[in-house]
Amino acid sequence: MKKLFAILSISLLVLAGCGSSGKFEAQTNWDVDDFTYENQRGEAVSLEDLKGTVWLADFIYTNCTTECPLMTFNMSDVQKALKEKGIEDYKIISFSIDPDTDTPDVLKEYLANYEVPDESKWELLTGYKQEEIKKFAADSFKTAAIKDPNTNEVMHGVSFFLVNQEGKVVKNYNGKEDVPKEEIVMDVEALIEDGK
Repeated sequence: MKKLFAILSISLLVLAGCGSSGKFEAQTNWDVDDFTYENQRGEAVSLEDLKGTVWLADFIYTNCTTECPLMTFNMSDVQKALKEKGIEDYKIISFSIDPDTDTPDVLKEYLANYEVPDESKWELLTGYKQEEIKKFAADSFKTAAIKDPNTNEVMHGVSFFLVNQEGKVVKNYNGKEDVPKEEIVMDVEALIEDGK
């Protein structure tokens, strides 16, 4: 009887966890510093523009031959999953950590190499100095973006960051391997619902 009670209790807990309460629980609470940068279409994109929208962020550069192509591929997979779920009210923001190389045209060409379901929702940003993006990444996202002065390489983290409607980083995920795509989609959906 005790065994049956324990199984029933566990089952109820599992079922309770599956409910669509829409209540997102933040793991972090980091303010994103104000910014206005240029996207791959030559348009200005600011933190203010993103207010009221849930967004996913990452830090990449087009000359990267290791993590970045995989991260961009994974982010495009996340976008496919969002589309399949019918989720529309979000943005993806990829900050270039090699802004001297990554002009808007270079970023546009880079993204064209991937199967992106909706390029209009994806902003690849540039238009700042290397030191500025290094400080912005560290201050707002607690991640590295450090250019090696002896090579063209930039040391950086491989996280995807979830940012809420108020411009706060509320969660992060591994963006390189074992990417929790279903969890990301559920979290984006829950944040959007909470904001309604």
